[in-house]
Amino acid sequence: MSAKPRNLDPGYVAQFDTVNSEEWSRILNQFSDANIYQTWSYEAVRQGENNVSHMILRAGDRIVAAAQARLASIPFLGLSAAYIRWAPLWQLRAQILEPANIQQALRALRNEYVCRRGQVLRIFPILYDDNPQPYAEILSREQYTRVPAEDPGRTLIMDIHQPLDEIRKKLDQKWRNCLNRSERNNLEVVEGTDDKLFADFISIYRSLLDRKKFPPPNDINEFRSIQRDLPPEHSMRVLICQSGGVSSAGIICATIGDMGLYLFGATNEEGLTNKSSYLLQWKAIQWMKDTGCHYYNLNGINPATNPGGYHFKAGLSGKNGRDVNYLGRYDSYASRRTAQLVRIADVMLPSIKRAIHKKGILKKKAI
Repeated sequence: MSAKPRNLDPGYVAQFDTVNSEEWSRILNQFSDANIYQTWSYEAVRQGENNVSHMILRAGDRIVAAAQARLASIPFLGLSAAYIRWAPLWQLRAQILEPANIQQALRALRNEYVCRRGQVLRIFPILYDDNPQPYAEILSREQYTRVPAEDPGRTLIMDIHQPLDEIRKKLDQKWRNCLNRSERNNLEVVEGTDDKLFADFISIYRSLLDRKKFPPPNDINEFRSIQRDLPPEHSMRVLICQSGGVSSAGIICATIGDMGLYLFGATNEEGLTNKSSYLLQWKAIQWMKDTGCHYYNLNGINPATNPGGYHFKAGLSGKNGRDVNYLGRYDSYASRRTAQLVRIADVMLPSIKRAIHKKGILKKKAI
């Protein structure tokens, strides 16, 4: 039995797949919660433009919400899904927040992808557990269920709307001491958006992964391709620290709405000595403030699995930051049977992927 759509409240109208990339970029600029994961380039590069879908929600003649979805099949289940990361966007710039807008956006998304297209809808809204608004209740009322097998994720959010000297005073004392040392080391920071800087960063990033024997958490070359496709106003910022022309550390950040996002960071042996990563973060904050950002998302912490990264980010956020959990991922299904199948897949697929990956490694070794 298929799910039935629910009417939107009077005055609201949802439109799907009616805009092009240039129009979508202009729409993003209207929202303070816009982010790189909702840029046309992000999903078009990763999934192909034919597998990306866009919703805009209007209230009267105003666009009040928007969302980009990645369309894909769910392995072994014969089902298709719409994945939405850090959306729907609904926080209009310089406007009072209207929770009714996100509620109607959630309803419109379910109506289209679940009820009309028969897909599984999985969203990861950019909402936190410390918000006084009852967003979890809104999601439940609109027939979304929290994904039970997944950690929602935890991060640090810095308040950077204050003057720079106030931000600096509130850094952790030890972190600020390291920043002072880095500023005395005659380091040069080169920053921009061009491809050569991205290539320079990748070199440092690869050496970091080799040194720590970490698997790459994201495909850095994929982000390089995304950078080439992004409109200039939405380009990621690459910052490289050099001493005597030799690179020692680098970071990549993004800003579109009023929140900057830390995407990648890497330091080599020289950078560990000259504390260049501290200087880079301070330069990034200065750049974010110049672009009009009020907040800086340090993009994930895990004191148990990465204590070094946690202490660095906690020291940076100092008294400017708040430690939050995301609300997590939510699904909406057409039936209970579909929900059961997807939950089984959530448990089984990671093990299957690890087995395939391990088998691939063994084959390579045999060759």
